[in-house]
Amino acid sequence: MVVKERAEAKAQQRRRGPFTPIAEILASRFPDLRKKLKIADMDDNPIDFLEKVVASAIFISAGLIVVAYLFMLGGLESALKGNIPMFILMVVAPIIVIPVVIFSYLMLYPEAGMIRRQKEMDYEIVFAGRHIVIALKSGMPLFDTFVGASSGYGAVSREFAKIVDQVVLGVPVTQAIRDTVQYNPSKYFTRILMQIANSLGSGADVGGSLESVLDQISKEQMISLKEYSQKLTPIVMFYMVFGIIVPTLGVVLMTVIFSAMGGRSLPPWMLAIVFLVITIIQVLFLGFIETSRPKYLI
Repeated sequence: MVVKERAEAKAQQRRRGPFTPIAEILASRFPDLRKKLKIADMDDNPIDFLEKVVASAIFISAGLIVVAYLFMLGGLESALKGNIPMFILMVVAPIIVIPVVIFSYLMLYPEAGMIRRQKEMDYEIVFAGRHIVIALKSGMPLFDTFVGASSGYGAVSREFAKIVDQVVLGVPVTQAIRDTVQYNPSKYFTRILMQIANSLGSGADVGGSLESVLDQISKEQMISLKEYSQKLTPIVMFYMVFGIIVPTLGVVLMTVIFSAMGGRSLPPWMLAIVFLVITIIQVLFLGFIETSRPKYLI
């Protein structure tokens, strides 16, 4: 581990980029970023990742700021003629708000990777566990069961392959298990492997104890599926209200109000903002529905 960290430090010194000083300053503000990157199975170290985030945030923010000024062009001209404080606010707000929002959004990428990896592992964890139970009850050694489970079960197989590689290099099985679960986002996978490690340490029957854990995991997954089906109805209702009905009636109401105030129509920049807000709301609702849906192969 020490040798690897020194190699990463030397590599970082060799390829210092224009955003490296900023990344080094930000790295101290995110002390848990290294662990999140490992759990998300990302190869970048914190400095490299922050460099990419800073560079992406600058370029994306520059484009969005230009677009925001184009949408607010009419409002900027009106504010410049009669309301200087509003003009200053409209000029400064995008420069401050947009980069902060973009940077915060990009910093969620490791957490999104953790969630994606967790779902990939939870999808086939029960079948992989049953494969191990059947192999153990048939008299196969534990290491051979890990070798058998290291293919055919997607992300779960990749984790078992890591254990197999460590054992081949001479690491004890229990230590290889604990090293693997240390940076694993799946609570089900962690529970299975820790049950195996505890059974090995106590001398208990690994197959019998693992079978009971798998039965419990299967019941928990069934419960989560039922809970999702119960949550889906209110989620769809909120989506219909806040994503379709309220924005539509709001635009109609604003049009009526502006028409009553001297026959004016809605400014184009305001319609663009309303359209952007509606789009964001609908994307957020659809994304929430998709991400909250449990995916299990039971």
